[in-house]
Amino acid sequence: MRTYRPVGSLDALARRLCALPPSCGPVRLVAVDGHAGSGKTTFAGRLAEALGGAPVLHTDDFATHEELFGWAGRLHTHVLAPLARGTAVRYAPYDWVERRFATARRRLDPAPVVLLEGVGSGRRAMRPRLAQLLWMDLPERDSWRRGQLRDGPGMSAFWDGWLPAERAHFAADPSRPYAGALVQQGKEGYEVLPGPAATDGNTPWPHTA
Repeated sequence: MRTYRPVGSLDALARRLCALPPSCGPVRLVAVDGHAGSGKTTFAGRLAEALGGAPVLHTDDFATHEELFGWAGRLHTHVLAPLARGTAVRYAPYDWVERRFATARRRLDPAPVVLLEGVGSGRRAMRPRLAQLLWMDLPERDSWRRGQLRDGPGMSAFWDGWLPAERAHFAADPSRPYAGALVQQGKEGYEVLPGPAATDGNTPWPHTA
């Protein structure tokens, strides 16, 4: 039976991420993936703080109502390709209220670590650019229940369309089997354990000692 040693604090996790080799030009691109409602956004924000204010990209800024999971090309063209060249990025986020991309652009400068947060952020098309893939380890049913409670009845129509779309995406292009680490949320913080892609049951990263 394999035994896993937790990473410890978010500060310890941040140090391990910073020790990874760059994966997208000078940037260590780290995906925070998991089911909708699993706590990705909150965890990514706290991890960003532990990283000294690392930028956080949200896949929701590139998806649309018509293309919930059809954002990979836009993200690559507008963000990953410039980052790989070591240049600053300017992108227009999608406005989910106005149902269009905003006219104002956001700037993202290359940083030692950039977090990519969202459902499917560890997908096949992203993995060649990732330094690490973190998976929020909460089952889909529990995640979806929490997400629906968070959003309230006004978003029920959106969830009716989202659930089959997410299920179909992960059936065709799963992320969890490629995660180097699993993040489990407890009452007093997070525990980070080796993921399915880890090569050593006693270390949470396949690339570091």
